[in-house]
Amino acid sequence: MNARAALGRYGERVAGRWLADRGMTVLERNWRCRYGEIDIIARDGDTIVMCEVKTRSGGGYQHPLAAVGQVKTDRLRLLAERWLTEHGGAPPGGVRIDVVGVLRRRRGAAAVEHVRGVL
Repeated sequence: MNARAALGRYGERVAGRWLADRGMTVLERNWRCRYGEIDIIARDGDTIVMCEVKTRSGGGYQHPLAAVGQVKTDRLRLLAERWLTEHGGAPPGGVRIDVVGVLRRRRGAAAVEHVRGVL
């Protein structure tokens, strides 16, 4: 695994713990179809949450959440529709698409920012 992939997996583990610590249940990680991948699919009460995780290490890179633009949100919407089709449709609470930004620090715990309902 290269350094970039390892950083991404690290961020997904941190994000999964972050969501679970806030009462969500992680249902799937790295769900894939021919159109792409959803990093984390979770349940928040009676709502299904599709989570995009963006991870950066310290340094001069842009903020993790800045990496999610219109193209990515359009793809997330398409992927959410595909997942729902395969899993029986939306639950009573509907579907939400969130973004979790993880900033890995040289020392100490990672900084996590969770933005709910980006679409």
